[in-house]
This record gives sequence, C-alpha cells and structure tokens, in this order.
Amino acid sequence: MEFFRIRRDIPFMKHALALNAFSTIAFVLAVFFLVTRGLNLSVEFTGGTVMEVAYEQPADLGAVREVIEDLGYAEVPVQNFGTSREVLLRLPAVSGQTAGQQSETVLAALKAKDPTVELRRTEFVGPQVGQELVEDGLLALAMVVVGIVIYLAFRFEWKFAVAAIIANLHDVVIILGFFAFFQWEFSLAVLAAVLAVLGYSVNESVVIFDRIRETFRRQRKMTPAEVIDHAITSTMSRTIITHGSTEAMVLSMLLFGGPTLFYFALALTIGILFGIYSSIFVAASVAMWLGVSREDLVKAGPRKEGDPDDPNAGAVV
Repeated sequence: MEFFRIRRDIPFMKHALALNAFSTIAFVLAVFFLVTRGLNLSVEFTGGTVMEVAYEQPADLGAVREVIEDLGYAEVPVQNFGTSREVLLRLPAVSGQTAGQQSETVLAALKAKDPTVELRRTEFVGPQVGQELVEDGLLALAMVVVGIVIYLAFRFEWKFAVAAIIANLHDVVIILGFFAFFQWEFSLAVLAAVLAVLGYSVNESVVIFDRIRETFRRQRKMTPAEVIDHAITSTMSRTIITHGSTEAMVLSMLLFGGPTLFYFALALTIGILFGIYSSIFVAASVAMWLGVSREDLVKAGPRKEGDPDDPNAGAVV
C-alpha cells in the first residue's frame, strides 16, 4: 500500500558527507555527556526501598506524588499495582536511613494526607541486585548487537552488517546521551525501549538494504549512489505509513500515559526519529563509503530465462 509515489529520485547521498559529519558530532557529544554526567539510574539499578500501600478508595496518584515530592524525593515512580486502590512506590536509598525508617517516614506523610492508607509490604532492593541488573542489561544489549551483525552478514553482505550496526549503535548512544544531558531517570522500562529501538531501527535498515539489492539486480547502469537514492526514495511511502502509525501510538503514551510511561515513550520517540534518520543517512551512506557494489549483492548461480541477471535476457534469438 502506498500513499504516494515519487517519480524522481531524491539525491539523499549528495548530502551524505555533511549529514555524516552532523551524526559524528552528535555521537561525540552524547558520549561526552555519558562520561561526564552519567545516567540518572533508577532504584532498580542503584538500590532502594519498594513500598506497596493500599487505600479504601481509588488512589489519587497525583496527590501521592505530591506527598513524596514534599519529602524531598524527585521523580519517584508512583503507579497503581494490581488495582486502582493499591499504589507501588520505588524510593531511592537515603544515606543514614534504613529501609524501615524510610518506609515509616513515607507512610506517616501519606497518613497525614489520608488516614485510610495502609502499608501492605516493604522491600529493600540492595546495591548488589542493582549491579546484577546493570550487568544483565548490558549483556542483553551486547547479545542483540551480535545477533544483528550475524543476521545481516548472512542475509546480505558484511558491508551492510557493519553499516547497520554503526547506525544502530548511533541510535542507542544518542538516546543515552539525551538521558545523560537532561538527567532523565533511566529505568528498566527505558532499557526495554532502547532494546526495542534496536529492533525497530534494524528493520528499517533491512527494508532499505533489500531494495538496494533489488535495484542493483534491475538497474545495471546506475552508480551505487544512484542505486541507494532510488532505493530510499521508493520506500519513503512505506516509511511514512509505518513510522507515522507507530509514532502516533508512542505519542499517545507520551502525552496521556502519565509519569509511569513517560520516559519509556520518550526514549521510543527519540529512537524512532533517529532510527529513520540513521537508516537513510548513516546505514546507507556507510555502506556506500565501504564500497558496496552490484558484485557484492548479486551472487553467481543458476539463472532462469528472463532473469534480470541473465546476460542473455532480452536477447533476440
């Protein structure tokens, strides 16, 4: 299905050098902020106290959040747990306070606002658990990256595998750079969004790479840059449909999902936008710089009569 069809190829690769320079600068800045400022890790990574409280009536999450903020906790996750009457709180560790003292202070403040609140459970997430989550998260990220490289190397050609992984790492580092610069909370939900962006971005790259291979087979006189421009132009309608519908859903979570889904949706929004950009101006252009050619993608093998690769195709007998 297509909304429109562009008759004339857009010269994307004409601007590849300038946009690759922009990507390099953005990537370096993101790494700089990650090194100098670091990520604002949530309680899942740093350790802290998890509290579950219950109300007689459906809880007002906004009012609960105000009470927590008045105690000096900034951006603490406050969400319903099970039913609308039960609320789950994740509090960062405070030096000089035990988990029991911390939960008693918070419960007293909540009771001052609503005497019907009851403490259902309290748990302490230790720093060791947080360290394990960090290691497991990095391991999951590394496994995704390795899997993508192997898949693309078998599906297409090693030059495309290198180009795609550079583009995907570009997207991941840019997202992390935003979170480091603005000190947004980095939670397990955000890590899940980063992994989702990896899959989403490589899917877009695969679509473009597949069209590049198809164009190389059909258009023998085009240069590699012209082939890439044609492949990207011919997939633009599909890109607008798929990314537009996905972004509409993500924006609805961002605007109406509340604080629980806000940073998850924000990471997805940044990832989708940069994923479109990197698939065109990073993955495709890197493949061009690596010298991808028709010979790389069109392998010798049995040909059928009329096949575009058949040297006798179209010949008059």
